[in-house]
Amino acid sequence: MSIPDSEQVLRLDEDFTSDPYRVYDDLRVGPPRRAVFPRGTRGWLLTRYADVRAALADPTLSKDVAGAAPLLEKHRDADAPEGGFAPELAAHMLNTDPPDHTRLRKLVNRAFTVRGVESMRPRVEEITAGLLDAMAAGPADVDLLSAFAFPLPMTVICEVLGVPDHDRDEFRKWTGVLVSSSKPEDLQTAGPWMVQYLVSLIAEKRSHPGPDLLTALIEASEDDDRLSENELVAMAFLLLVAGHETTVNLVGNGLLALLRDPDQLAALRADPSLLPAAVEEFLRYDGPVNIASFRYTTQPVTFGDTTIPEGEFLFLALGAANRDPDRFPDPDRLDLTRPTSGHMAFGHGIHYCVGAPLARMEAEVALRGLLERFPDIALGDGELRYRNSPIIRGLEEFPIRLR
Repeated sequence: MSIPDSEQVLRLDEDFTSDPYRVYDDLRVGPPRRAVFPRGTRGWLLTRYADVRAALADPTLSKDVAGAAPLLEKHRDADAPEGGFAPELAAHMLNTDPPDHTRLRKLVNRAFTVRGVESMRPRVEEITAGLLDAMAAGPADVDLLSAFAFPLPMTVICEVLGVPDHDRDEFRKWTGVLVSSSKPEDLQTAGPWMVQYLVSLIAEKRSHPGPDLLTALIEASEDDDRLSENELVAMAFLLLVAGHETTVNLVGNGLLALLRDPDQLAALRADPSLLPAAVEEFLRYDGPVNIASFRYTTQPVTFGDTTIPEGEFLFLALGAANRDPDRFPDPDRLDLTRPTSGHMAFGHGIHYCVGAPLARMEAEVALRGLLERFPDIALGDGELRYRNSPIIRGLEEFPIRLR
């Protein structure tokens, strides 16, 4: 197998992140392509539904962060900027293989069961109502993300973990740096800040335990020696970030899709029982995660006519798979009544998003509240810019007019 030359390597830059679907339409007709992330890591981009689904479930592909370290050096552009993600934040379940993945995931599964999430619904509705009241009492033009889509899931996940919310604005600032294509100097500030914040948080929870998930994780490490200190820090980071990022962008992207499609918005207003199905369509149509987190080959693996050698990174384009016409007919059309079974917005296989039930419920409550409280809600003035991240699919700001 010959590897394409540099002129054929796709750069996942800001132009790509602003409209990846146009690029994906061209890529699906050919074999997997070599691509490079903004910080210089090279790998193979998979865009077809069948290939992405197979890769997500392939046990020969690894997510072990220790094994990835030498590959990052091997597959990094020579002119890529120095500095990267803080290693103390990486030892979580999303970056591990079985049996460590199984051990880590077991500790959090109980908190995110469908039954457990449903027990949170009244509190999510209460938080939603409070945010809507504040919006109704304020100016007609607001940024949906700052006023509503961020504070809702952030408050919820802080309560689940037992975290005080007074640091949430600072936390949001540095989270945005860590999950976007940020400058090295910003990463070098954000990483240590986040590590120190979480170390202090864990120390505080040790001194003042409560009936929350973070206390449970700490006690598991003390009682059964199942979590190291690094694993505690990394798991807290993962749960805090994943616990709000997915919902922020699901609510934002979903509302944007509706406001751009008056017929579908009118259909949902006419029949609110469509909302659970609508959330699934928002996940398929413009989900909050564009490209799944890293995987690499531990042996040669074949997709179509292309065999990718051992020791290569794979970039799995969930957004491309969810708009593959071989799986979803007329995929670029928003259709709240379409069958969406099998979409991969939350992944597939053993790394399927543990917080998916919570994100779905929060999005349903949030969108129902917005549409009921503000019948004249519309797009506001200002340019819509997407965050410069090939992984996260979401707006930097979302100006809306409430009335």
